[in-house]
Amino acid sequence: MRLGPDIAAVITGGASGMGFATAQALRAHGVKVALFDKNAELGPAQAAAIGATFCAVDVMDEASVVAGFAAARAANGQERILVNCAGGSAGPIKTVARDRETGAIVEYPIDKYAWVIGLNLIGSFRCIVKAAAGMLTLDPFEDGERGAVVNTASVAAEEGQVGQVAYASAKAGIVGMTLPVARDLANEGIRVNTILPGVFGTPMMARASVKVREGLAAAVPFPKRLGHAEEYARLALEMITNGYLNGEDIRLDGGIRMQPR
Repeated sequence: MRLGPDIAAVITGGASGMGFATAQALRAHGVKVALFDKNAELGPAQAAAIGATFCAVDVMDEASVVAGFAAARAANGQERILVNCAGGSAGPIKTVARDRETGAIVEYPIDKYAWVIGLNLIGSFRCIVKAAAGMLTLDPFEDGERGAVVNTASVAAEEGQVGQVAYASAKAGIVGMTLPVARDLANEGIRVNTILPGVFGTPMMARASVKVREGLAAAVPFPKRLGHAEEYARLALEMITNGYLNGEDIRLDGGIRMQPR
């Protein structure tokens, strides 16, 4: 897909990290961008800084998502690009564990598991459905393309660590839906691809201790550092602009393979 001022994009989780870096990259090509994010304090300032539109959206809430797409389209027109970056974790929780002090058996809280699945997997699918439905109203380009979707999974989808069962499940679900959704939308000219980032210097990673961040960086074969959000953005743009890239899941991880702990 070509990029330019006649193209609109929606980026979930767009106010920070990989989402905001992708928004900046698209704006550099003149694309009209709407940032979907729950952070109503940071979001407007970030949007103003790059000439984008901010929409306060909770991807776990149907009405919020519907309202967000309506606002984005009112401001920028029907989007041809969706980048799903909204996501998160409930923290390390084992499937079943023993309390260190009492020895009591503790089960993973199902409500927390459902929350992680709802945010990462269902939230991404919900936005794909809404965006694709809108893209179907557009005339295709000369090559038949109407739009492109980029999802964000994680290397945890393939190598979930101890305590990551919910997060790994959710991200594996995103990987698992990529090809079927791409096949569902193929006749309509909408491509779907997914990025599996490794250890990136995101706001979520910033909450970890310096020792943890340094240890993760040292575990990357090369380069021995955390990934940069701009590197994610460059791959996202390749997925958007390369018309032959479809139904694919690509790791962006410096060659790391996560160990159990």
